[in-house]
Amino acid sequence: MTDPNRVLRRLPIVVGGLGAVLLLINRLLTPELTQSQSRGDVVGVILSAVLILTGLIWQQVQPRSPDTVELIGEEGFVLAADLPEAVKTELAWASHLLLTNTVTRSLVVFYQGKVLLRRGILGTKSEVVPGVILKQVLEKQKPIYLVVLKIYPGRLEFDYLPENTQGVICQPIGNQGALILGANAPRSYTKQDENWIAGIADKLAVTLST
Repeated sequence: MTDPNRVLRRLPIVVGGLGAVLLLINRLLTPELTQSQSRGDVVGVILSAVLILTGLIWQQVQPRSPDTVELIGEEGFVLAADLPEAVKTELAWASHLLLTNTVTRSLVVFYQGKVLLRRGILGTKSEVVPGVILKQVLEKQKPIYLVVLKIYPGRLEFDYLPENTQGVICQPIGNQGALILGANAPRSYTKQDENWIAGIADKLAVTLST
């Protein structure tokens, strides 16, 4: 997604640079300078420099929205058929909250070696074979956030998510499973999102362990 403030952030640089160029042209085309014109040129140069500096600062300070992509796959909602109704309701509730309140666009609930839920944009594979990253989450019971999935060699294990998934969070569900979430933009989960996801995973752990 294109940054909507990109033009605004670059405007001071453009105006400052244009002003400096016009001052230079005016100086070159003026055969004889007066004191007032010299003072005006000094003020113009200062103003142009301030505008350019302001634009550069804006480029540094104002955050850019991460670029999003349209995930490849069909939207779906698949629950394991043998789950109790109460568990199905809890999973449906939790997945709905994550899809509507975070940048998550695809999610999988993996518990006791079985896929309980797939929702959002679905990958081509429905089976989850734990790779190095997911095994580490299950063993250490600590979440792993892959902020830009494509730069990690272990990304191949997430073949059950859409192939162009941009970021992934693997959040443990107690010591028996994990909540795997895929986003359509890199570096898009905030700390608040991570806390929210951890809270929902803890709630699911209680439900699934009973």
